[in-house]
Amino acid sequence: MPTHPVVIGVDSSTQSAKAVFIDAVTGRTLAVGRAPHQVSGEGGARESDPEVWWHALCEAVTTGLKDSGLSASAVTGIAVAGQQHGLVVLDRAGRPVRPALLWNDTRSAPQAAALTEALGGPDAWTARTGSVPVASMTAAKWQWLREHEPRSAAAAAAVRLPHDFLTERLAGTAATDPGDASGTCWYSTATGAYDPELLQLIGLDGDLLPPVAATGAARIGSLTAAAAGELGLPAGIAVAAGTGDNMAAAVGLGLGGAGLLDHPALSLGTSGTVFAASRTRPASAALAGFAAADGTYLPLACTLNCTLAVDKVAALLGLHRDTAEAGGEVVLLPYLDGERTPDLPAASGLLMGLRHTTTRQQLLGAAYEGAVVTVLRALDEVLRACGLDAADPEVAARPLLLIGGGARGRHWVETVRRLSGRPLVIPGSDELVALGAAALAAGAATGEDPVALASSWQGGGGTELPPVERDMETWERVSDVLERAAPTLLG
Repeated sequence: MPTHPVVIGVDSSTQSAKAVFIDAVTGRTLAVGRAPHQVSGEGGARESDPEVWWHALCEAVTTGLKDSGLSASAVTGIAVAGQQHGLVVLDRAGRPVRPALLWNDTRSAPQAAALTEALGGPDAWTARTGSVPVASMTAAKWQWLREHEPRSAAAAAAVRLPHDFLTERLAGTAATDPGDASGTCWYSTATGAYDPELLQLIGLDGDLLPPVAATGAARIGSLTAAAAGELGLPAGIAVAAGTGDNMAAAVGLGLGGAGLLDHPALSLGTSGTVFAASRTRPASAALAGFAAADGTYLPLACTLNCTLAVDKVAALLGLHRDTAEAGGEVVLLPYLDGERTPDLPAASGLLMGLRHTTTRQQLLGAAYEGAVVTVLRALDEVLRACGLDAADPEVAARPLLLIGGGARGRHWVETVRRLSGRPLVIPGSDELVALGAAALAAGAATGEDPVALASSWQGGGGTELPPVERDMETWERVSDVLERAAPTLLG
């Protein structure tokens, strides 16, 4: 049994809740509890009941505590990292008015386009928020709600992000952090506060929003007696402000002011993301210019279609995901849920270059290539947002940190190596979002810097893979199809 204090990091993702129990001194994972979420909706709709998130969090914590064999008295802090952008609308009793609109709900694409135009175009938005509205962003979802369900919008007594909703249940105190707030398009990364003009533009009363803590590690309160009873934890332990899942992953990787700056990471999950922590405030229409959880910035590009889309292609072909082969002449853009980067919310999958000699394994390999090229095309833009030249040999030699479920898949790793030409580092931890949340919890409990803590916990572990020669033929073939097809076939 550990004699050190224990902290809990919760990763509340689209599909599940994970509660990771971490030794706050050594960073050793003591237990992981899990519970599923449910997502509903057809076409562009993607919704979940926030109450399910809370029940899943409770189940994950109680299961992890039981499996760890720990005394609950060892736990000193908890923090939640949640899926970004989701719109949670609460009534006066703090209960959801309707299911939450999730980040990958694309119905608000017309509202996003209208908002972009209303402020004067992409540059006007990036100057204020660092990001341009797309269907994923919370402001577009709120606008969709106002137009399509005005009674739900009128009934709102509070508006929250997914991690805000859960944090408030823990502490009984409303709070968010700069990182997750920066994904709403009503928070200004230029001023570090909600933007009154943007709130007026979307018809949202700022009093409905939670206060913004200084950082994700800020202690915003203590675990209430009611929440403690449901979780089996002591009342009064530290509750951190928490953050969005991408921001927490950056903390877990040791990216930020007390760790690595301007160092790229690529996450292969339901979505594909590429990001880096930087002291330079990003303002590029080609990416999301988020704030980071520790007070730095997190330029990030996100694609909707990654591991889930490729797994769907594998299922359609009757293949295991690791039986894929290089695609040859075939190009397959697996945009099964529309696409966010590039901004093509109405897109569908596209197959080109089919021959009599094409095999099922090549078709599956082409799906991998389409997904990987899509997310890697944003890498240079992320580096530029950090003030770096991607062609600089020193910059090009920086290892790409590869994380997410896909980082454990052989063909995902091989495809990223082949199409990026970069060295890769695959960190040892499988739960970087939860690890980052645990570091935020430890910061709230002790006042220590969470990025420095996470860096010490990781201890440089992981798998290092040297670069291989870049497959420029495949890169150019897929990029050419994407550039030619996007304005016509996919828009």
